Amino acid sequence: MAGRIVVFGATGYTGRLAVDALVGRGVRPVLAARNVERLRALGDELGGLEIAVADVSRPESVRALVEPGDVLISTVGPFGRWGGPAAEAAVTVGAHYLDSTGEAPFIRRIFEEYGPRAESARIGMVTAFGYDWVPGNLAGALVLREAGDAATRVEIAYFITGRARPSGGTAATFAAGMLDPAFAWRDGRIHTERAARRVASFDVNGRTRPGISVGSSEHFALPRMHRGVSEVDVYLGWFGPLSRPMQAVSAGTAIATAMPWARRGLDALVSRAVRGSTGGPDAAERARSGSHIVARAYAGDGTMLAEVRVAGGNVYDFSGAILAWGAHTAASAGLKGTGALGPVDAFGLDELEAGCREAGIERA
Repeated sequence: MAGRIVVFGATGYTGRLAVDALVGRGVRPVLAARNVERLRALGDELGGLEIAVADVSRPESVRALVEPGDVLISTVGPFGRWGGPAAEAAVTVGAHYLDSTGEAPFIRRIFEEYGPRAESARIGMVTAFGYDWVPGNLAGALVLREAGDAATRVEIAYFITGRARPSGGTAATFAAGMLDPAFAWRDGRIHTERAARRVASFDVNGRTRPGISVGSSEHFALPRMHRGVSEVDVYLGWFGPLSRPMQAVSAGTAIATAMPWARRGLDALVSRAVRGSTGGPDAAERARSGSHIVARAYAGDGTMLAEVRVAGGNVYDFSGAILAWGAHTAASAGLKGTGALGPVDAFGLDELEAGCREAGIERA
């Protein structure tokens, strides 16, 4: 018997998109959040779905959401502040887990802290399973498959086409990313480094566009697939001419946050300025934007061996749809591994490519 799918954060922006996508697949998820009135209204709107009240300030209420064999989707962010109780619930109870984070420190925490515990519990934990950072995992895996054993480095870059304003959750992820240390796969291991340490340029639809380096799940996941890869570079190309100034700001922020008093002040400022899930672009706004992801594999002498591009719909609809696909697949067919998993580890490359195509992003 398939486990239930529980969406924690169902009344938030990304949570609602995931819920709608699940219902569109014929699934009746359990809706979970802290506001009972909003939950009831949403459950009624969608045909009488089961609801459950849970709050990260009461971790026991989050643990009570799931039973062994369930699938828990967590969209409650910023994850550095509020993501822990859902991850803890999954690994304690024995439920598979997916989340929508894009935050480098939380991704690292899932792989390094929760991964061994999840393996012992025989569950899969698939972090960053939205636009952050599924398409790059797909493109990176495809390009490494094409490049073959000669590949030692892979670089991936994410770009938005058209226009779209960020959701509250996206703004919170970005703010946290400028304060917290990121990481990268270098010399065959994970190294801590600041975000935006590097800037690189890529051709996107005939235009040269820059991107800043970021920590993401590709750094953990892709080297598992291709043991010869000693370097992974991931870039976010959302900031155009601000990329170089952001590199300078990141360097200054890294110095400032090394002083505890300065870090506390910056944390307080960000907490007041960025509230997390405060809504986002509506369907008409989302339809005016799209996605373009570039992946390149290189040999040890710097020769480019292969390039793959994937492209398609907007960030937000893709995130909701791929979360729904992943949870539905995990609940009905299981995952292909246990522990902290990358998207390809969890589902297989061909299956992930089909799932991404269904969610709106495919090979260009």
